[in-house]
Amino acid sequence: MIEADRLCRIAHWARSLEPHAFERVQAEMIERRYPAGTTICEFGERFDYWAGVTTGLLTMRALSRTGKEVTLAGIHAGAWFGEGTLLKKIARQYDIVALRPTTLALLDLETFLWLFENSAAFPRYLVVQINERLGQFIAQVEIDRRLDTTSRVARALALLVNPTLYPDAGDYLDITQEELGQLAGVSRPTANQAVKQLQELGVLRAEYGGITIRDLDRLRAFGEDREL
Repeated sequence: MIEADRLCRIAHWARSLEPHAFERVQAEMIERRYPAGTTICEFGERFDYWAGVTTGLLTMRALSRTGKEVTLAGIHAGAWFGEGTLLKKIARQYDIVALRPTTLALLDLETFLWLFENSAAFPRYLVVQINERLGQFIAQVEIDRRLDTTSRVARALALLVNPTLYPDAGDYLDITQEELGQLAGVSRPTANQAVKQLQELGVLRAEYGGITIRDLDRLRAFGEDREL
C-alpha cells in the first residue's frame, strides 16, 4: 500500500478525494520504473492503466499518413494521462516513449472506473483534465501547421508548465535542449538557437540542465503577432 503522504505528492487529484475513495487508491496504486528509450506502449496496444509521471519525461507520439512522426504531447512529473482511452475502453492511439529514466504511478482500469462511478470529486477533476488536454492538442495542431521554429519551441515549453495539468510546477523546468527539441519536433541546434532568442527577449533564462520561465504569458502567446 502506498503511503498517504506520498500519494498526495505524486497525485495532486487524490487530495480532494473522499476518504473511502482515497483508501481504495492507496491500496491499488503501484509504481514502475522504465529505462530511457523504453516504448511503454505502442499504437494499437492495450495499456489498461491510468498513469502519472512520478519522475522523468515522456512523449506521446504518432505517425501521420505520410509517415511523419508527430509529437502529440510531452509529459513530465506531475501529469496524469490516458483517461480518454480508458473511458472509451479502446487500444492506445499513440506511442508512449520514455525520453529519460522514468517512474510511473499506475492505477488499474477497474479502480479507475470504480472511482468514476463512486467518487463525486474524481469525475469533476476528469472533466477539467480532458478539456485542458483537448485544448493542448488543438494548440499542437496550430504549432505544427503555422508557427516558425522559435515559436514552436516556445509553445512546447508553455505546454510543460500548464498550471491545470501541472498544478505543483514552479517556474523551473528540468529539461535538456535535446529533449526540448524532441518535444518541439526540431533538431537540438535549432532548439538551442530558439532558447537563445527567447532568452534575449527576456521570456526565459537558460540554466545548467534546465530552463527558468520568466514570462509565461509571453511564452504562451509567442508567435501570435507574426504574419501567418
